[in-house]
Amino acid sequence: MRRGALLMVLMGIVTASAVPLRSTDSRVRQYTRNLEFDFGQWTLDAVLGEFGQTSLGASVYLSDARRAQLVRDYLHLVDQIHAIQTDLEDIYGDPSISDPQAAAGPKRAELAALQAKRDKIEPVAESILQEQVAVILDQMGLGQIGSPFPPVAFHFSTLPKALIVSPRDEIRQEVNIELVPDVSLTQEINVENNIETALDVSALVVPIGGIGTYPTMVQDSTSLSWVLEVVAHEWSHNYLDIRPLGINYDTNQSLRTMNETAASLMGKEVSRLALEKFYPDLVPPPAPPPAASPTPPAPTEAPAFDFQKEMRTTRVHVDELLAQRKIDQAEAYMESRRLIFWDHGYHIRKLNQAYFAFYGSYADQPGGAAGDDPVGAAVRALWKQSRSPAAFLRSMAWLTSYDQLRVKVGGAPTNP
Repeated sequence: MRRGALLMVLMGIVTASAVPLRSTDSRVRQYTRNLEFDFGQWTLDAVLGEFGQTSLGASVYLSDARRAQLVRDYLHLVDQIHAIQTDLEDIYGDPSISDPQAAAGPKRAELAALQAKRDKIEPVAESILQEQVAVILDQMGLGQIGSPFPPVAFHFSTLPKALIVSPRDEIRQEVNIELVPDVSLTQEINVENNIETALDVSALVVPIGGIGTYPTMVQDSTSLSWVLEVVAHEWSHNYLDIRPLGINYDTNQSLRTMNETAASLMGKEVSRLALEKFYPDLVPPPAPPPAASPTPPAPTEAPAFDFQKEMRTTRVHVDELLAQRKIDQAEAYMESRRLIFWDHGYHIRKLNQAYFAFYGSYADQPGGAAGDDPVGAAVRALWKQSRSPAAFLRSMAWLTSYDQLRVKVGGAPTNP
């Protein structure tokens, strides 16, 4: 009953990474109202599902080995479903097939049967994964009477897409509005173009892997490490939402980066520990130690394309151009760099200020879309200095400015 009451209290909580941010969104919404995702209905359905999981308690009666196997079975079903969906797309796109509707019939029937099997075991798989993540969080020291607060609660879901809007003269996430999952590419491009033309801003529709509603939304995947990471990432947002850092998510780009980077670091660590405890055979092998006397490679091949390095170079130069008010030049440069990324296999549809405003907030690794933004580096420094992940998250939770973070890691206050 306590868990149910808590779910009802928290069902309206959505992290700022998943909801509109400021009054500017009212102008943007003129172009998105018919495409916006219904969070209210989704959350109600998810909460009712959580009540069902709690009342059934099916996973309690399974052995640890059976619980782990059920999660593996679920992920295998997801893999099969994804493969058949790809086959169906190929059938309908193959010009040599004169009657794709008839040709696709057996595949559609197979898909429906697999989806029915998935839907049957999905609630139990969710419950098991919730419990496993909760165990790790409790072992980290984030539990209260044996359970983390808020309780870990998530639901596999086809996620909406996020419309990100940034000013053109600086990289700053000004609006984030979720659109329905089945919005077409043509609709995405039309929305972006209409908003950019009417409001003189930078806009981009991006895919997302999770949203910190309560219960949180998580995209299904065949990668267990990724699923565990996203579940823990979004739980970290739930934890921060009821503390100063999360409450101030919308205040500025620095606090947004602090939130997202902290959640990303926590997500990766919880995923690693959960794999080690519950799925040890899936833990990736350690990297081989460097050779005692490394021999430099012969200069016969061009160095491999380093995405993180090249994206950082791009972001740094864009920041320099925007600081000089060379907006058109910055946008032309981003397009030229996008073509380079494309030629190297990184198919980025649109590289603009909104792209960097969204992806630059996730700075758990150096370089990349964050460029030389010092905020992510300061969060990573606090992570390394903290005696434990729990101590790190508690320290981050009570920060309300980048200056406070800089002081905590021993640096002079600045104002990025």
